Amino acid sequence: MNEMERMLAEAHYLRNANAVSKDDIVNSPSHYTSGGIECIDYLKDNLPLEAFHGYLEGNVKKYLHRWRYKQKPVQDLKKAQWYLTNLIAELEGQE
Repeated sequence: MNEMERMLAEAHYLRNANAVSKDDIVNSPSHYTSGGIECIDYLKDNLPLEAFHGYLEGNVKKYLHRWRYKQKPVQDLKKAQWYLTNLIAELEGQE
């Protein structure tokens, strides 16, 4: 397994590592997979790499901005962490 394959496998693992139920709202919400492909995978396949990285970064910032105003603040912090973990995996895969 080369370095890129290892990073992709790690990112996939991290996406699913904290799944505690069939509808894990942080790691794999059911409404993101209703078309047979996870939304994040579709975006990665259809955006230029720089745009995809911007998408990940923007979501980190969004969830860090709004967690204070939510009913479940830890959930938004976990979502920020999820996007940051994936952004790091993407960038490490380029090194």
